[in-house]
Amino acid sequence: MDACGSRQRGRRSAVALTDDVVVVGTAAGDLRAFERTAGNGDDAVGPERWRRSGEEPVVALTQFDGGVLAGTRGERGTIALVDADGTERWRVDGAADVGPPAKETRFWLPFVAALATDGSRAYAALRRYERRGMGDDSTADDADGVDDEDKSNGTARRFESVVYALDPDGIVRWKYAARASPIALATDGDRLAVAYNRCPEPDAHRDGLVVLDAEHGDERLRWDPRHAADAAAPAEADRAVGDVALTPDGYAVASHADRRGYLLDGDGSVTARLDLGATVEREPTGETDDGEPERVYAYPNHVIANDGVVAFVLGNTFPEAGRETAARHPAEHTAVGVSPDGTEWWRASVGGFAHHVASADGTLVVPTAQHFRDRDPAVHGVRLLDLADGSTTTLRTDGVATAVAIAEAEVAAVEEPVTYHDGVADGHGAYRLHGWGR
Repeated sequence: MDACGSRQRGRRSAVALTDDVVVVGTAAGDLRAFERTAGNGDDAVGPERWRRSGEEPVVALTQFDGGVLAGTRGERGTIALVDADGTERWRVDGAADVGPPAKETRFWLPFVAALATDGSRAYAALRRYERRGMGDDSTADDADGVDDEDKSNGTARRFESVVYALDPDGIVRWKYAARASPIALATDGDRLAVAYNRCPEPDAHRDGLVVLDAEHGDERLRWDPRHAADAAAPAEADRAVGDVALTPDGYAVASHADRRGYLLDGDGSVTARLDLGATVEREPTGETDDGEPERVYAYPNHVIANDGVVAFVLGNTFPEAGRETAARHPAEHTAVGVSPDGTEWWRASVGGFAHHVASADGTLVVPTAQHFRDRDPAVHGVRLLDLADGSTTTLRTDGVATAVAIAEAEVAAVEEPVTYHDGVADGHGAYRLHGWGR
């Protein structure tokens, strides 16, 4: 694969653990299953058991009904269930619902953003992005990649998305469509929470959190940090929610609108508000800085609720003004564990940016990719955090870790090679699978 660069490349790989194999989805579109072994250290992966060729990068994987459910990013945006022997049982092409890509670039391709299962049913969130000319349905170019917040170039964002409820036989039990960008799913078999990161057409869909009845797909709750009376986000914020987790009595929400964490009760009322990555004023770091303080923030990108602990994981520092900063937010690349009532219990560094996280058996697993501002290869690897106290074990990789899975006796991770733009860590790492015994 092409090496990662200083800035994140987005998800290009995925990994899942079943009872006897570790399954990897690759950037080339292949699915490969390797036997799990009882080894200790970085040797818990055995011989390859089977392989399936594909055409679209596999960006999401989860165990389901004795096999693995796989989601891709590509022209079709496919969701497929592959049995334990590598045979494909069924597939659904999401592009049939969200439409084909308007342009053949990665960000515009139909994308399976999230998968979730409750044992008897699977759920998938898929989205497609484009920019449209104001006042018509023509697509418009966004080649420079810079957000045009005032729409001065005459274009506007549009997302077409769908959430599927899927039975083990591939029957789609219901769909939930929205003109918004889903980023995460969480389910307990009764509720299905959907987090939407961007809602650029508020007349069509304006809320960053939608809770659906898992059986029938009916709406139970809508909530947004920009509109809720007991939240604190500015109404004009262009991002909404970054992740959601279910708690026994409600929801834990990572807000991208004001970079805070929220705990909600079952009715959507705020029970705790955590500042996390909210804007602060910080002095720049480094030898060449002019000493002027900057206002910076960090997004809480991930949240999990497990074993009576809610844990948020924060990403990179960004400035309120401009795109570059020499300052660092104090919570950058930090995991924060809180009680169900919002009392902070611990904080721990995760070393760098994480594309996603996983948790099981009282452990939070964080794959650490590049820190695009400091570019320190010493942070590459996987962090295992004890949810009870935040104590951390680091599993090193030469390249950046981009995908993880955890089971009772094993942690698996995908490593990708990285080449930083200033030559630091040039050629570090390779495209490979790791398996560590626990």
